[in-house]
Amino acid sequence: MKQEVIEVEELGYAPCRYGNSKVLFRGPRRRLDQPYMTFIGSTETYGKFIEKPFPALVEKAMRQTCVNFGCVNGGIDAFVNDASVMEICRKAELTVIQLMGANNLSNRFYSVHPRRNDRFLRASTVLQAIYNDVDFSQFAFTRHMLSALHEKSPDRFEIVVNELRQAWIARMRNMLGQTGDRVVLFWFSDEPLNDQEWSARPGQLQTDPLFITESMVEELRPLVQDIVVVNPSAQALAAGTQGMFYPSTQEAMATEMMGPQCHKEASITLVRTIRELLYQV
Repeated sequence: MKQEVIEVEELGYAPCRYGNSKVLFRGPRRRLDQPYMTFIGSTETYGKFIEKPFPALVEKAMRQTCVNFGCVNGGIDAFVNDASVMEICRKAELTVIQLMGANNLSNRFYSVHPRRNDRFLRASTVLQAIYNDVDFSQFAFTRHMLSALHEKSPDRFEIVVNELRQAWIARMRNMLGQTGDRVVLFWFSDEPLNDQEWSARPGQLQTDPLFITESMVEELRPLVQDIVVVNPSAQALAAGTQGMFYPSTQEAMATEMMGPQCHKEASITLVRTIRELLYQV
């Protein structure tokens, strides 16, 4: 994975590996011979352009080792098929799983890259039959492909959405079966967690986590310790890229991400929940 490259002098990600995992995670590498917590998630958990993403802020507040397993553009597949990561999480005092979208995982209709889950690999014969008027060779990313399918036929697209949602729930159950129940599910988004249809949201296919509803998340509640929802305040969102480190060529990408103030609010809420779970405060 290329996300580990130091992109600006002010910020380095200290890439490191754990166990037999092929993924380079954000470092410095944490020791695993003492009590620790683990954090699984996508770009936000990794903290791209952020000096201290929420896992690091939780580590400082709790004074306990926190292992950052965030992957830029990662989906569930990047973790559920990584035996080393799953074993480390299973031995953790607590694992925080950032809820990721249903678009970046392999399913009956299409396959994604095993680690860069936003990369579209191929369409199944089933999807090709449903969309026999689409040339799938033109797509490199899942969101581009899904946008094209929706534009071609909104009616047929609902079949795809239903499949992705079912695959997401099944994959999450698989992951939780490997990590055990010492888990907190974490919704970190400027989108509210509710049952509003994705098509009714202002950003539609640009929203994150894509296609996930409150009912889907609640279905997993019996398998975890708690579900934490953080929607950054208007003030935190308005701070934008203040305090972020990025090259000028990636300014557009940075403006679409949640900045340090959002991560600070996320860490405050997580720390409160973690203390209650670990210490019964």
